[in-house]
Amino acid sequence: METGKLEQRMKAGDFILTCELTPPKGIDLTTLFAKADLLRDKIDAFNLTESHSARMAMDPVAVGHLLLDRGIEPIVQMTSRDKNRIAIQSSMLGAAALGIRNLVFMGGDPPKNGDHPDAKPVFDLFASQLLDAADALRSGTDYMGIALSGTPEFFVGSVVNPGSPNPKVEIENMHRKIDAGAAFLQTQAVYDVTQFSKFMKMAGSVSVPVLAGLIPIKSVKMAQYMNKRVPGINVPDYYIDKIAAHGKDKERVIETSHRISTEIAKSLRQEASGIHIMAIGWEDKIPTILNEAGITRWGTA
Repeated sequence: METGKLEQRMKAGDFILTCELTPPKGIDLTTLFAKADLLRDKIDAFNLTESHSARMAMDPVAVGHLLLDRGIEPIVQMTSRDKNRIAIQSSMLGAAALGIRNLVFMGGDPPKNGDHPDAKPVFDLFASQLLDAADALRSGTDYMGIALSGTPEFFVGSVVNPGSPNPKVEIENMHRKIDAGAAFLQTQAVYDVTQFSKFMKMAGSVSVPVLAGLIPIKSVKMAQYMNKRVPGINVPDYYIDKIAAHGKDKERVIETSHRISTEIAKSLRQEASGIHIMAIGWEDKIPTILNEAGITRWGTA
C-alpha cells in the first residue's frame, strides 16, 4: 500500500478502520510485524505510539518507515511530552524524508506515570500548536517563519476525549485543533455510545472524520483500572458485571469481551466516521470482532 491511501479514503467519506500498535522496548520487531501482517487487509492504517504510557520504546518514525517498506501505511504519533518545538519539528522533517505522511499529535502521558519517573517533562507546545507547526512546515517555513530547503507533505490529525468530565472545554479544544489543521480525529475508548452521540451533537458541525476509539475489555481488573486511572474512560457496571459473571473462565471472558466489543462497534458505525482499535495485545481478536460486527475496510457487510 502506498502512503496517501488513508487521506484519499477519508476525503472520499469511506468508513475508516485504524489500529494502534506499540513499538517494542528493544529492536525486535517480529511481533509488531506479525500483527500488522495479520490485519493489513482489514485495517486502513496503523497508529504507532510514541513511548506509550510514558514507557520508553523504539521511535515510531523508524517503525513507520519499516512498515512502509512492507507496503503497510503508518500513522506516526507525536507527543509534546518529551520534545520541545525544535526537536518535534526535526522529527516531522525526518518522518517526511522517510516517506511518512500521516501524523497524529497529542500531549502524551506524564513521565511520572511511566518507567522513567524522574524524566523531565517538556510539554512545550499544546496539540493545536503542534498542528500549527506542522502546517508551517508544509507551507515551506518552520514554526518561526524561516524558509525550509524542501517542503514536506503531511496528513495530520489529533485526538479528542468524548468522555471528558468537562465536555464544553473538550469541544472547544477539538474545534481549536480542527482550526489548526487537524484533518481527522481519533478518540479515547468509547463504551457508552449514547454519551458519544450526545457529545458529537453538542460539538455541532464537525468538518473532519472522527474515529471512535474501541478497547476490548480483557478483564474486570482492566476495566476497573481504566475507570480509576484513565481520564475520560467509563466502562459501565453492566459490562463489568457481564465479565465478572464468568470468574476465572478465560474462554468465557474472551467470548463475552467479543460480544461487548461487537455490540459497541455495531453501534459506533452509525455514529462515527470510523473506528480506532486499541487492542493492547489482543490484535488477533480484531478480525473476529469486525466480522461479527459486519464491518470491513470497504464499509459494512
